[in-house]
Amino acid sequence: MIVPTTKDLAEAAGVSLATVDRVLNDRPNVSQKTRDKVQAAIEQIGFVRNLAAVNLLRNKPYRFRFILPKRGDLYLKELIQQVEHANKSLRSDMTFADVEQLDMGDPHLVANYISSIDPSDLDGLAIMAPESPPVRDAISRLNERGVHIVQFLSAQENLEQLDFVGVNNYAAGATAAKIVGKFSGSKSGSIMIISETMLSSDSIERRHGFDAVINARFENLRPLPSLETYGEVSRAKRIVGNQLEHCDDIVGVYIMSSEARIPIEVICEKLNLNDITVVVHERTPFSEAALKNDQIDAIIAQNPGHAVRSALRILRARSEAREPNSAQESIRIEILLDENL
Repeated sequence: MIVPTTKDLAEAAGVSLATVDRVLNDRPNVSQKTRDKVQAAIEQIGFVRNLAAVNLLRNKPYRFRFILPKRGDLYLKELIQQVEHANKSLRSDMTFADVEQLDMGDPHLVANYISSIDPSDLDGLAIMAPESPPVRDAISRLNERGVHIVQFLSAQENLEQLDFVGVNNYAAGATAAKIVGKFSGSKSGSIMIISETMLSSDSIERRHGFDAVINARFENLRPLPSLETYGEVSRAKRIVGNQLEHCDDIVGVYIMSSEARIPIEVICEKLNLNDITVVVHERTPFSEAALKNDQIDAIIAQNPGHAVRSALRILRARSEAREPNSAQESIRIEILLDENL
């Protein structure tokens, strides 16, 4: 298949190459009649502009940013390292990425930061933030101002038109439920469910998936109300302790957030984890060690390097007016056991 060039476009429109360049770059001194002729020729010959080549000739860099939580633990550290690694490896391709960490507990602060971004300073943004109306509205307005957006690992409600990078969280929660149910065997009792925050869409969707499978297939198990740690040790100790005081039949634990260290360390002070089934999310040095030590039974993971690279590829494609390769950007749910670690 022969790809039409700007020369072909100029001939089809009956104008000069200079005029085609002015139309494609929306420069002045071109009549509307001439613009219409060029547009008609574009549709006639199927001309597609190669923005990547144009930007390379202009020596124009692509500038992308990841907005991540300020508060976090080992998985957050891994995400930041992956962004730094991608930034170094993509420099030769005129692609640059950095990280801005914000207090996600303050949605107005996050929204104000997003609103303050100058579209002339940034081509694309990958944001990982709990769902909230101020953040959702700020993201939508920034996208309307020309900045491409990727919802990174956690999505906002009613922004389905924007790209999302991450696993199917409903399926991830359903997977966790099946593992907990099967591993618990004939035991009857309660399942402790812990999240950093239930404002996060990933935790909400995981909870829905978990409950759907547990309630439908494992009548011997009772999922308890979600506990929110906010990533704080003192709060985790208090709420876990309170739940254990009122519930003495815990047979399983499901940690929905990406950071398992604090909940696991707190629960270890109260329960023998070798006697119950424990499923967590994300592979970190802590969760690996806990898996090997039988403190947890399974890790449901998504590759952080793949997620970061996928977000950057999508932002690059959108910046070049290309459709991303959806098959390439699909993030798989990985189930890790001690036997396959």
